[in-house]
Amino acid sequence: MKTLIVYAHPESKSLNGSLKDLAVSTLSNAGHEVRVSDLYAMNWKAVVDAADYGPEASRPLKVALDSGRAFDSGTLTPDVLGEQEKLLWADTIIFQFPLWWYTMPAILKGWVDRVFTYHFAYGVGEHSDTKYGERFGEGTLAGRRALLSVTAGGPESHYSARGINGPMRRSGTTGGERSAALSPHLPRGPSPRARGAGAPDLAAATAAGPSPRAREAGRGGRRLFISLGGGWIGVGSMFTRTAGT
Repeated sequence: MKTLIVYAHPESKSLNGSLKDLAVSTLSNAGHEVRVSDLYAMNWKAVVDAADYGPEASRPLKVALDSGRAFDSGTLTPDVLGEQEKLLWADTIIFQFPLWWYTMPAILKGWVDRVFTYHFAYGVGEHSDTKYGERFGEGTLAGRRALLSVTAGGPESHYSARGINGPMRRSGTTGGERSAALSPHLPRGPSPRARGAGAPDLAAATAAGPSPRAREAGRGGRRLFISLGGGWIGVGSMFTRTAGT
């Protein structure tokens, strides 16, 4: 298996950093190939602008059309082309990030904005009076699997049915009306008082067995990541359906 981990956290010693490192070591030791895009270490440019699309960028800028033209002509910037090459190389993509203000960090959103260009991530296939591009699961990266490994802070009660943030099992899905998502794997960290007694055993915390639904789907085995749902990833014409294990 070839796995790309897109990692977005500024602190290498964070929980997200530890989960990323554990994923790399576990997958590598199992004989899989792993590549990591560490966006903060790469000093990733998160802002879309005309410089992304070469000297032929339009004035005023038309982001969708200009990104498609630059993709077709091979004039996207080297950093964007490099990330697209990684996506084409991988058969599994893991997004590792913290949930900040109910969404991904801005640097990861900027990665999505710049890398998922027109004619690569969307606008793929036939466009006519009867068809508007390829549907979900039939596009550029069809057949690949994607997984969200996300951390969120706050007491467990905040994520209950009546909690201020709502139930994680409802909010933590990847979108797509036709998804057949498995139950999320939601290991909980230690309380502040417990943290004072020493660091948690990360490997033990993330090694819980599969849920009953996962076993029914024949996807038993060790759970490694905090997986928030599954199904169609919310980018047009890119990923095939995935069960979030």
